[in-house]
Amino acid sequence: MQLANFLPANRLASSFPGRAAVALNLGWGDLKRRIPLATLIVLICVLSAATAPPTQAQDRWLDLPAPTGVTAANGENPGEAVVSWQPVAGAAFYRIAWIAAADAAAVAENGGGWLSAITFTTVSAAAGAGTQQHTLTRLNPGARYIFQVGSLRDRQSAPSWSLPAELNLTVGVLQPDSIREITVPVGLTVNEPGAFGGYTLWASREHNSIQLIDGSGQLVHHWNRALRHSRLLENGNLMGTSGGWIHLFDASNQRLWRYKPEHAQHHDFLPLPNGNVLILGRDVKTRAEAIAAGANPEFVPASGLGSDVIIEVRPIYPDAGEVVWQWSVWDHLVQDYDPTKANYGRVADHPELIDLNYNLRNLEARRWLHHNSLDYHPELDQILLSARNMSEIWVIDHSTTTEQAAGHRGGNSGQGGDLLYRWGNPQAYRAGTFADQQLFWQHHPYWIPEGLPGAGNILIFNNGAEYAGRALGYSSVVEITPPVSGYGYDRDEGAGSRYGPAQPTWTYTAENPGDFYASRMSNAQRLPNGNTMVVNGMRGTIFEVTPTGKTVWQYVSPVVNDGPMYQGDPMAIEIMPTPAELLQWWGNNLYRAYRYAPDYPGLQHYDLTPQGTVERYRNGGG
Repeated sequence: MQLANFLPANRLASSFPGRAAVALNLGWGDLKRRIPLATLIVLICVLSAATAPPTQAQDRWLDLPAPTGVTAANGENPGEAVVSWQPVAGAAFYRIAWIAAADAAAVAENGGGWLSAITFTTVSAAAGAGTQQHTLTRLNPGARYIFQVGSLRDRQSAPSWSLPAELNLTVGVLQPDSIREITVPVGLTVNEPGAFGGYTLWASREHNSIQLIDGSGQLVHHWNRALRHSRLLENGNLMGTSGGWIHLFDASNQRLWRYKPEHAQHHDFLPLPNGNVLILGRDVKTRAEAIAAGANPEFVPASGLGSDVIIEVRPIYPDAGEVVWQWSVWDHLVQDYDPTKANYGRVADHPELIDLNYNLRNLEARRWLHHNSLDYHPELDQILLSARNMSEIWVIDHSTTTEQAAGHRGGNSGQGGDLLYRWGNPQAYRAGTFADQQLFWQHHPYWIPEGLPGAGNILIFNNGAEYAGRALGYSSVVEITPPVSGYGYDRDEGAGSRYGPAQPTWTYTAENPGDFYASRMSNAQRLPNGNTMVVNGMRGTIFEVTPTGKTVWQYVSPVVNDGPMYQGDPMAIEIMPTPAELLQWWGNNLYRAYRYAPDYPGLQHYDLTPQGTVERYRNGGG
């Protein structure tokens, strides 16, 4: 079959240095039966125009020949494809790209969004091997797929792509995500001298329950509520989220307030000292709106682009609220793709703005930024955000009016709603390379409160996950000292105009780094005794480490989808392949946990008498 090169098969450079570009060749005979010739001609012109020749800096990454002898064969199980190729001298990694032929035809007809339909993964070169080989799973049996393999000298290289291989997958039944079992001790597993104690609040993501336990792992209070993320307030009320709603319950478990914002709430909320609530909300833009703002049409899916807003709501009991302040990402964009737009500019000259086209090629569905947390600094009147898909944390000014927050002037900082500070990935504002990236899909950055060791520093759960070929494969907790200067933040003009610090003030990793890995969710919290509580959300494990990294307390959630489990029973593990990694969700997974000191005012509203362990025991054990 003759093949039409819709993107150059070899020597294709990424639009951004250090980020992989995916080229794909499609079956000409297959596509011309599905797509009018005029559409094909337009598509070829558009993609050719969008693929600029590599710069001199990029060209040094493209000195490897493309893999040859690429073939694809059916695997042992339905939905598996075994891709093979001949090794390339000097290649340390290979990137595999694949797309269903039907999807390729549909995307071509829609006129864009190619990379939202292409899946890719990066594998290490097999040392000393002849033919290289990798098995892809979770494909659709009976469908026709097109595969390509690219050679990379290192993870930052742009791949040199092979010619494609095509395969009709064996018809069969695609098995569900693999469910395995593991038997581990649950409940309190470590409690050594030096542990802080206090009370830990956590909610199961698999069961409608929220638990408050003491330092001995004893249950002291339980809420039978379907809240996936909850906070205990100083007045004893419990605030949490479920299905886009914010709920507030008193100490007797009676609902006081609920509210569903116009912009669907996701991931986080934060009660403020003034009694209002900050809410993180979705702000979905249509494909036309995204392109009108300067987004590269090739990477914008038909479903649109997911941006974010922050709203501050004054509760109106029992089920309403007034939005008294708002900030939107969409008001603070810069892009260097379309010179006809008002926000066109040199990205490196505007670290206070957000590059609309950074990361578009790696969209998860339509989630562009995937913000996942909020924090607030009362003295500075600033908000701290976690932009997961940018691998960055951001600080914005909350002292502005809503009108000022939509612009570039006003507030304590004088910068309106522009970013005051960003850290973790200087590639996002063209001030560094992949080697300078320090955060990888982080969660829950927060300012360490006054009175605690490290007060004013920012503590971050660094998940260590990223897109295919960029993940660290282990997690860490990092503490940084932000370069605060009044209401602003200094940049190091001698280091590519990056925001500091160059290195964290403190870092926790496991002695064997790979033993501690949570690619999703999770958080960390500084405790009054200087220890740090860490939550591995994927494994439902909460533990406390000293400044030297010693684990002095550990609790494994015993709550699974049907409630508290018996000690010694096996726990389900869901194995879910993704392009970047093999996700492993333990059946006890949780989003976050919070530790409260014994003198925390909110605890005074509860009877804290131990009620026994959460986990159950047979024959009176425990």
